[in-house]
Amino acid sequence: MGSRRKSRELAMQALFYMDKCHGNSEEILNNFTDNFNPPEDILPFFYRLVNGVISSAPEIDGIIERFSSNWKISRMSCVDRNIMRIAVFELVWCDDIPCKVSINEAIDIGKKYGTDESGPFINGILDSVRDAVEKEVIKVKTN
Repeated sequence: MGSRRKSRELAMQALFYMDKCHGNSEEILNNFTDNFNPPEDILPFFYRLVNGVISSAPEIDGIIERFSSNWKISRMSCVDRNIMRIAVFELVWCDDIPCKVSINEAIDIGKKYGTDESGPFINGILDSVRDAVEKEVIKVKTN
């Protein structure tokens, strides 16, 4: 498994933890990393993802809800929503990462940590987001 995959998986786990703690403070994130002691080589990308999702959370959640038919973000499984938050952050804020890579990574992580329905659910929403980004309905930002 590559270091970026490890960073994405750990970022999903950290965001899941923050969701369950009902907060996204630096203290909660430090508590997570202190307990899981991630390898140094994955930390830069891990922090880029986690901090990017936290700083853009309202916009990211709005994008996810916009492309999910009748699903509020609060009704989605915690695993699925955090995987999609990371992928949407990558699709919209990380122009150095190909859309296909972000989507495939999200689907694979969803299959590993989610339910049988996670892969298709994540794929459907993220493919719609990708289409909107490519058609410039959603403007790519830089972080």
